[in-house]
Amino acid sequence: MIINLLNGIEFQNPDLFNLEGAAAIIFYFTVYSLLGWLLENSYNFLTKREFLKPNFLYGPFKPMYGFTPVLLVFFISPESNIGVVMLFCLLIPTMVEYLTGALLQKLFNRKWWDYTDTPMQLHGHICLSFSLSWMILSLLCIKWVHPGIVSLYDVVEPFWTWVWSAIGLYFLADLVLAIRKHSLQELLTEKANNQIQ
Repeated sequence: MIINLLNGIEFQNPDLFNLEGAAAIIFYFTVYSLLGWLLENSYNFLTKREFLKPNFLYGPFKPMYGFTPVLLVFFISPESNIGVVMLFCLLIPTMVEYLTGALLQKLFNRKWWDYTDTPMQLHGHICLSFSLSWMILSLLCIKWVHPGIVSLYDVVEPFWTWVWSAIGLYFLADLVLAIRKHSLQELLTEKANNQIQ
């Protein structure tokens, strides 16, 4: 059933494959990554009384929260069936979270989040309760948040046209520096463990 559903997917936004589309993608990614950073740190404050949670990047951005809405608006159109919308709002954030968690653990031997003690989890990277939460947040995002972000983009687009490539380079530089930082931390941890043995 899911394979048949995926075979019937048409790209909803073919205009994204040009410079104007790339500028819009970087804008949405930036805004949603920042909102995700605020959301995650607010949740951390409510649950652990600490606002700043360890972040992979140096800047105040959580890329998972940037990729997910961009993928959702790419695949979901206003004419999409509510069942398809709900399925995408469940699967896309869950897959992004699982792939990100597995990749970070594989590359840096570290978990930035761990659902191991949560019921119905998979490898500690995803769990049913958070997947359902992501589905609800994604539905709210598609229905109410994203139209506002699109309106905001329409307002700032003349200015954004001049800075979006620099913002893209900023993310690339932040990613390279973060990879270097976490790779060095892993190397130092391995060296310390070897000295203990």
